[in-house]
Amino acid sequence: MKSYKTVISLMSGTSIDSIDACLVKIFEDLTFEVIDSYSLEYPDEIRDKLFNLANNTGSVKDVCLMNTVVGELFAKCANSLIKKSGLKKEQIDFISSHGQTICHLPDKKSTLQIGDISVISYKTGIMTIGDFRPKDMAANGQGAPLVPFADKILFGTDKGRLIQNIGGISNVTVLSNKCEIFAFDNGPGNMLIDYFMNKLFNLPYDKDGEIALKGLIDEIWLNKLLTNPYYSIIPPKSTGRELFNSEYAEKIYKIAPKNKYDIIATVTALTAKTIADSYINFIFPKVKPDEIVLGGGGAYNNAIIKFLHNYLPDIQIKTHEDYNIPNKLKECIAFAYLGYYTVNKQPNNIPSCTGAESSVILGKISY
Repeated sequence: MKSYKTVISLMSGTSIDSIDACLVKIFEDLTFEVIDSYSLEYPDEIRDKLFNLANNTGSVKDVCLMNTVVGELFAKCANSLIKKSGLKKEQIDFISSHGQTICHLPDKKSTLQIGDISVISYKTGIMTIGDFRPKDMAANGQGAPLVPFADKILFGTDKGRLIQNIGGISNVTVLSNKCEIFAFDNGPGNMLIDYFMNKLFNLPYDKDGEIALKGLIDEIWLNKLLTNPYYSIIPPKSTGRELFNSEYAEKIYKIAPKNKYDIIATVTALTAKTIADSYINFIFPKVKPDEIVLGGGGAYNNAIIKFLHNYLPDIQIKTHEDYNIPNKLKECIAFAYLGYYTVNKQPNNIPSCTGAESSVILGKISY
């Protein structure tokens, strides 16, 4: 009898740029091995419709239609990965899908990730697990962040580490043997950077932070942006496109500097500064970490890394690659672990991170 599960994990974040899939073995001792990976970009028209939904400008009909369309795209991504890997479908134990978040309302204990798992399971012929967040919310949690569950498995608590993901939203997991694990969303990660890159440069993102490094930080505008009430909320807390959406971006654009390079530099500095400030306000009073471990698309942004070094000069900054974990696949791997625990009927949330009243088994299964 084999001592591992072969899993396909599917992930699409708040940037809504692509569906990322990884094929991974999870062994009984909870170590893992990435076998292969694949990314499928959203077609432009689908991406536009998803942005409309995330920005609350779609209809109920649109939600209904996109739930099926996204499910079909997730299935297509999974099938393409299987073909690329050379494995047979019979060798895949299950698929674990995060889905595509279009609405997350933690204060209302409500969230919605589309990409119907029934569609995925039928189109692939493989048991599919998804819809992880609602059970935590039913237990009075925020439904996020969920990745800390895997962070604890992957990195351990032998030393103080801040596992910092910078996707559309930035979020951190605090691991230490001196305090209980906790986590929260810092604020906008790449979300505002991507919005203004598209608006001002007609580009989807700032590759390597090149545009930001050509501009200057407008400290006056930056300080105004830092007055957003979210940053002062005490964790546990989570946020998303419901707050840092196109409406918010257009509002702050009205008081932005004239130079478009300075705009990118400043919103990039906002990402780094809100991360640093959240450490100073909410983490350092409890534990002094030995290192920061960056993951997500922001780990490739040299401007973000430069600004983080400026704001946090005394802490070593590494990336997931230093731990042999691909930056882009980290969250994908995390949801493989979440699915692994669901299949084994074991709790897979961390109440100290989400604020839930108890440990619960997250996820729904479509056979």
